[in-house]
Amino acid sequence: MNEANIGELTELLGRWATGRGPLYLLLAARLRDLIDDGLLPPDTALPPDRVLARRLAVARGTVVAAYDLLQEEARVVRRRGSGTRVAAADLPATRAANEVGSNPLLSHLLNPPDGVTLLTCAAPDEPPPLLAEAFRQAVSLLPERDLGYHPAGHPALRAAVAAYYTGRDLPTDPSQIMITTGAQQAITLLTGLLVNPGDVVQTESPTYPGALEVFRHAAAVIRPRLEPGERPALMYAIPTASNPAGTIMDTATRRRLAAAATEHDVPLIDDEVCAELCFSGSAPPPLASFTSGEQIITIASLSKLVWGGLRVGWIRAAAPLVSRLARLRAVHDLGGDVLSQLAAASVLSRLPEVRQARVEALRHRHDHLLSRLRARLPSWEVFPALGGQTVWARLPRGDADTFAQVALRHGVAIPPGRSFDPQGGHADHLRLHFLFPPEELTAAIDALAQAWAAYDGARHPASRHTLIV
Repeated sequence: MNEANIGELTELLGRWATGRGPLYLLLAARLRDLIDDGLLPPDTALPPDRVLARRLAVARGTVVAAYDLLQEEARVVRRRGSGTRVAAADLPATRAANEVGSNPLLSHLLNPPDGVTLLTCAAPDEPPPLLAEAFRQAVSLLPERDLGYHPAGHPALRAAVAAYYTGRDLPTDPSQIMITTGAQQAITLLTGLLVNPGDVVQTESPTYPGALEVFRHAAAVIRPRLEPGERPALMYAIPTASNPAGTIMDTATRRRLAAAATEHDVPLIDDEVCAELCFSGSAPPPLASFTSGEQIITIASLSKLVWGGLRVGWIRAAAPLVSRLARLRAVHDLGGDVLSQLAAASVLSRLPEVRQARVEALRHRHDHLLSRLRARLPSWEVFPALGGQTVWARLPRGDADTFAQVALRHGVAIPPGRSFDPQGGHADHLRLHFLFPPEELTAAIDALAQAWAAYDGARHPASRHTLIV
């Protein structure tokens, strides 16, 4: 890279060092944005460590650490004699061999493999019949005059979501509700507002990989356990029908968690995306029910209860925070699709009917999956779920990342445990969903049994996969 190109890069970097946190994280975060936005195309040569350090007036170790982090994320490639270059945009899944946070779902959503049963994507693929009816009703409710831009969400849906929480004994005003394009956007907006590079985010382990990806993109330090004296900028939990294990947090733990967030004045995201999928038929109280403080932020969506294609979610938080989020949202897309929001309001009015049908189907498929696993893979330790769409399983030997490669050759894609662990643990675990009809689940488990018979954990080195919902 010549001097002119180095000058262009430093201009693109801009005021990269103005955030909070270690300089190497700030530099890596800005370079990551430039790469992801296409401003640094694949195969672009980056300046040598010493040259960039001198130009930015930082220690060489700062640049080395930033490059190393980007290499772990498979965004750059470093080779002796060839320097540092931006990685190719479309490498195979094995390119993420060193990426702890890689997530097999995204690659499968962007490039669906032919002839493969996807146990990576835990979202219903059967839109319920009432969804079409809800959209027909939504069309009839379209106003004659309305710009259609509602950064905080359409008033009708905000009121419906507020009434939903009030009905769960959590009094809520529409001003406390913001409608989002799914819960993933909710996590992204909240992280963008509350987390700076280098900030600590505390999560459970295992937890939802989509959230981990957002926190990593924000250059946060993710910890399942805090260091002595450490105070997180944000906490994230899935207390009800957790992803991946389908567990439900008991009342005493909910109370302690809410009290800790309130006492230390730390924002806590309560992810309730699967809360209405409890096999008992009713969801436990949200964490916000256990405190009068405003630190608890509740998020949810209709993607798991109804259909992934209904991209409607929401945030319940203090009204001032909702106003700040709406301003941030307006910068990105001015608000979500009005027709979908009106249809979502119609669906919420029929929530008991929707929930009963979905939960009955899931409970039956869950039991069928466990029965087939016990019959075909008795050596696996499988933990029954209390709700949600997935179960957590432990292999008796070997490495789930490598076994996932073997399973893929047998026509089944599975997400290995490291994707769910912020520190890359749970290497002997994997997640399985039970969304398919029983006959398809039977075929998938038969294929996994064949893959397991062919697998020899002692002969294969560990590898990492690439995304997951």
